[in-house]
Amino acid sequence: MAEISNGDGAVDWKERCMTLESQLLKFRVQASKIRELLAEKMQQLERQVLEANRRADKAHQQVQVMEEKLKEANIQTSESETRLYKRCQNLETLGQEKDDAIHNLEQELEKQKQMRIKEAKIIEEKAIKIKEWVTLKLHEESRIYAIAKSGMRMSEAFTLDSVNKASGLSTSCSASGLYTSLLYKNMTVPVYTTLKGKATQISCSPFMDDSSGSEEEDSSTSSSQTSESDCRNRSGTGSPRAMKRGASLSSMASESDYAIPPDAYSTDTEYSEPEQKLLKTCSSSSDIGKNEVLEKSGYLLKMSGRVKSWKRRWFVLKGGELLYYKSPSDVIRKPQGHIELSASSQILRGDGKQTVQLMTEKRTFYLTADSPNLLEEWIRVLQSVLRVQAASALFSQPDIRPLMKGLLTKVKHGYSKRVWCALVGKTLYYFRSHEDKFPLGQIKLWEAKVEEVDRSCDSDEDYEASSRSLLSTHYTIAVHPKEQGPTYLLIGSKHEKDTWLYHLTIAAGSTCVNVGSEFEQLVCKLLNLEGESCSQIWRHPALCHTKEGLKSPLTTLPSEALQTEALKLFKTCQLFINAAVDSPAIDYHVSLAQSALQVCLTHPELQNEIYCQLIKQTRRRQAQKPSGPVQAWQLLALCVGLFLPQHPFLWLLKLHLKRSTDLRTETGKYAVYCQRCVERTQHNGDREARPSRMEILSILLRNPYHHSLPFSIPVHFLNGTYQVVGFDASTTVEEFLRTLNQDVGMRRPGQSGFALFTDDPSGKDLEYCLQRSIKICDIISKWEQAFKQQHPGKCESTRTVRLTYKNRLCFSKQFSGETEREKLLLMFQTNDQIVHGLFPVNKELALEMAALVAQVETGDYERPFSTSAGQGTSQSKGDQAVKQALERFYPKQYRHGCSEEQLRQLHHRLSAKWMALCGHSATDCMRIYLTVARKWPFYGAKLFSAKPLPPSPIENTFIWLAVHEDGISILEYSSLCAVITYLHKSLMTFGGYRDDFMLVFSSCHTKEKPNEKLLFTMAKPKVLEITLLIASYINAFHQQKGAAHHLSAPALLSGQLEEQKTKQMGSQPLLANNRPTKGPTLL
Repeated sequence: MAEISNGDGAVDWKERCMTLESQLLKFRVQASKIRELLAEKMQQLERQVLEANRRADKAHQQVQVMEEKLKEANIQTSESETRLYKRCQNLETLGQEKDDAIHNLEQELEKQKQMRIKEAKIIEEKAIKIKEWVTLKLHEESRIYAIAKSGMRMSEAFTLDSVNKASGLSTSCSASGLYTSLLYKNMTVPVYTTLKGKATQISCSPFMDDSSGSEEEDSSTSSSQTSESDCRNRSGTGSPRAMKRGASLSSMASESDYAIPPDAYSTDTEYSEPEQKLLKTCSSSSDIGKNEVLEKSGYLLKMSGRVKSWKRRWFVLKGGELLYYKSPSDVIRKPQGHIELSASSQILRGDGKQTVQLMTEKRTFYLTADSPNLLEEWIRVLQSVLRVQAASALFSQPDIRPLMKGLLTKVKHGYSKRVWCALVGKTLYYFRSHEDKFPLGQIKLWEAKVEEVDRSCDSDEDYEASSRSLLSTHYTIAVHPKEQGPTYLLIGSKHEKDTWLYHLTIAAGSTCVNVGSEFEQLVCKLLNLEGESCSQIWRHPALCHTKEGLKSPLTTLPSEALQTEALKLFKTCQLFINAAVDSPAIDYHVSLAQSALQVCLTHPELQNEIYCQLIKQTRRRQAQKPSGPVQAWQLLALCVGLFLPQHPFLWLLKLHLKRSTDLRTETGKYAVYCQRCVERTQHNGDREARPSRMEILSILLRNPYHHSLPFSIPVHFLNGTYQVVGFDASTTVEEFLRTLNQDVGMRRPGQSGFALFTDDPSGKDLEYCLQRSIKICDIISKWEQAFKQQHPGKCESTRTVRLTYKNRLCFSKQFSGETEREKLLLMFQTNDQIVHGLFPVNKELALEMAALVAQVETGDYERPFSTSAGQGTSQSKGDQAVKQALERFYPKQYRHGCSEEQLRQLHHRLSAKWMALCGHSATDCMRIYLTVARKWPFYGAKLFSAKPLPPSPIENTFIWLAVHEDGISILEYSSLCAVITYLHKSLMTFGGYRDDFMLVFSSCHTKEKPNEKLLFTMAKPKVLEITLLIASYINAFHQQKGAAHHLSAPALLSGQLEEQKTKQMGSQPLLANNRPTKGPTLL
């Protein structure tokens, strides 16, 4: 990352971080020197002690000698005895004082040493936090700078036409990138391919280069020859013998071989080749025996590197290398390319399990097979080669997090090994190091016996004999898997041992009451008693409400940092519970709730902890008292809508809610609501974002028990009206639209083509289509977070997301079943396109259309009265209505630059046409309007402003990309006339290519260019929008086609009879019009 510097004298955080690191290094050097000096001082003191002891011994010997001499001399003088006794006592006193002084010095040195160690830890933690903060700051600044630069370029590219400015098509990535990244997980544009008539995602990020990689020639001459031969051979493939040999016909196959129906191939084996004919390319299963199959050969389709088209090749997997040839007969020649497989290679499934990404260290290859069964066989063999069978459950879900991980010593069969362990679900994986992606092995924990044992002598001897510089192991956990030998895990500290023992015991499905914290042991006791209501365990202080803070977390947490966060979390919950809810402090409660729940979303390990804390704070020891403060239940009500705890805490939560249910009390009603939320969250899954301000206020200000859908939000329509729709904490967009369609009388989105859109929090004229699986509360929360970050200085806390319901997909076959509400909204949506110059109408037709909309919106035109008294009022009222109709329903480009006289003429002509519609009902006007509008071939199409990139057959100027149900059309920018149309069935690949939009089409009729690749410059949000829109059209057509195959047999039979009657009558078939139209009513 390039350094970021400011010219205004701001602090260079990177340099500041390096300075702090150097200071930390100096402090460590000084600490080591202090330790050395302490060691030297200790040695000196020890020498002094030895010397003092030696002198004391010598004095004692001298005393003994003197005593013997006195006895021999038989000196009985009392004075000499007194002197000797005093001297002896003095010597003993001096020795004791020296011992005391040495002991005091040792204690003082130990205290200084501990203080230095604590200070070093504190400084190191601060340095780590500063480093993380600086790194995050630099990353955020670089991201914002890149987005702003891209947005500036896009904005400059869109300043050519005033129509474009008015329509709001010139977008800035910097303004919308934040919300888009929150809404769509990331801002990257996916890449799709069409397989069997369905749009399948093959990459979640844009192609950056020839990412699929290819070493074969892609010249246009060879492509045209193979394409032509393929078209000829496709009609003559009738020999099963040739299909089995797989040589003569396949040798002439090329890019468009995929057009052969998949049903023509066997789904069980690859063309049923005899084993004796495959000795050079694959190995027989009989030769391998019980070992895994590591060799295979057969046809696959590979995406080429330049044109992004599918090419049919014969692949041979042998010796850990994947070779590909043009046909099986070319295996004796040099391969067209090879793919090296290593431990770092990865296999990722595409969307719908129809494609697979083979990612190596250098390139990414996109492969597919003729049937899902063949593709599954290839994936199984490739996984065996890459040795990822054990890691498939661990890495198939990128969002999964290990419950526990750390460096342990694994002992089995007398051999010890230091491994990195990760507990995922009910399986313990162990790796060589934390950097490895693929595990050495795994231990299935379900129904295994997990216990703490005394340190085994054999294991200790092996461990100590390994001569590794590791800490001495004091604790041992034994894991006895079902029908397997035991495995011993050696752990260094008691806290680490207790944490591992608890999580391994829970993963094994045991209800042992001797592991975990006091709260967890009590829960296990209740679980063993099946929650007996009369048990005295319910009255235990650890399970009941407390006004004091916690001294330790209620659950077993893997690190000290999480334990500290758990205690902070309890303090936050206490502040939320104890502070009174009133108007000035309502935002304080919103902030506390969002802060606490955001911590739990960031650290999923704390989700069990907060539930245990809230269960504790909503229970009382005395049965006659209420079940806890109301605000504790309110926080619990917010929590159950976001995520749920794991077993056995989920069992405890359900039992607690059941025991607290009481419709006579306020808290009992909250318990009923929490029960409903638990069921909904279990059904729809966890949330992704913290509760929004609107959600928290709804829970705080009114009891959600009284409403089946406690939240509501208006949904706006293009005719200026709105509909308030209710929802709960787990309602998805699909469920929300089902309720909305029932309220307003519309069909389901699959038939009407309508979708839900949100506005952009930055205030730009941008809209985002919502995916059906996203939850409404997550959308509101993400929009609120993005708005606060976009407007940090503003206090518009009451503003929320704006939802709009409008048409996204237009299907001509669904016109006949449109409801009146759908016709009304379609009319206003078409009128919006006309007003902004995105619908080709002349001035005369524009007046006709404006008069129709005015008749539907306002009714009959009010003619001025002939009486002089009310003439002024009536005339001014009619003039005002015509003026509003001109501003709202007439194209802006036709009004722009008109003089007062021309505007007066427009006013007169529109009033005349409006008066001519007097007496027409709104239904008739809508039918006329839509009939006229559907005369345009591209009615219902979504237009995207784009600029083709060379080499392109189109001039280097701005054009419109019109996406409709039949395909993609390129329109002239000013006249909206069609230049060329590409059908969806000829579309091979589409999506992001670097920062641009890519389309790859195939054509069997053009010899010069069998495959055509087009690139367009567009704003990044628009690239994502057009990619998802094309995929939706293709998949919707695929679903409609599949539904058509399920017609009843009598209906098909009657259709055949009608066809025969038509042939007998000699009549020619009617013209196959794509769009049913009726003649417009002349006005």
